[in-house]
Amino acid sequence: MDVLVVGAGEIGRWVADTLTGTDAPTDAWVAFTDRDQATASDAAAHRAAETVAPEANTTHDVVCLSVPMSAVPAAVETYAPRATQAIVDVSGEMTASVAAMREHASDLARASYHPLFAPPRVPGNVAVVVDEPGESVSAITAAIEAGGNEVFETSAAEHDRAMETVQAGAHAAVLAWRLAADPVREEFHTPVSAALESVADTVTEGSPAVYAEIQQAFDGADAVATAATDLADADASQFAALYERARGDGTTRERHD
Repeated sequence: MDVLVVGAGEIGRWVADTLTGTDAPTDAWVAFTDRDQATASDAAAHRAAETVAPEANTTHDVVCLSVPMSAVPAAVETYAPRATQAIVDVSGEMTASVAAMREHASDLARASYHPLFAPPRVPGNVAVVVDEPGESVSAITAAIEAGGNEVFETSAAEHDRAMETVQAGAHAAVLAWRLAADPVREEFHTPVSAALESVADTVTEGSPAVYAEIQQAFDGADAVATAATDLADADASQFAALYERARGDGTTRERHD
């Protein structure tokens, strides 16, 4: 299987390593392309891969888009003609991605994957919308699972709504706590604040551009801000009611928009 990975950042490199790993059940050959070809060359130099210029007229069994979420629709239009079997993306947003693939690659197998982790923390869960099945998509899923990851199917709407909570909302809550927090001596930390410190360190070790894309793609931050204001303004009785709502296990809590 000949795969062109568009975008040679961390996730694009994870895709290449996953498809060509010793545990992968398929024989894959990978080429990288990137708007910064130095990045593509660096990715290829550290693994058995080649580079392809963005403007090249090459064709490949599979095109995998590992580009910023906002760039996926345009990238689908540009690169779909270079795929002969399948086009997939690993961007993290699914509604616009799937719609673009349906429009520009209606004759190809199509899938949108979202690794729910940063590559340094593999393996983990990977959400997927298989919009049009095919052998190449099945092979990619099998390779991801062979790497120890758990692949689960979803819909684009369910995925993007979940990202409002697990990404946009969670990141906003953690970053807001870190921005509002005063420095304290280590001895003062409680189990809760120590855990928040650790999570905040994890969130802030990444790229600001990536986190900005998440906030722009998904709602969630405003709901966190509203909840924080409700807690700050609540009297004892109101606070108790909010606390009881928060006590739920995540499956029974009501959403209050």
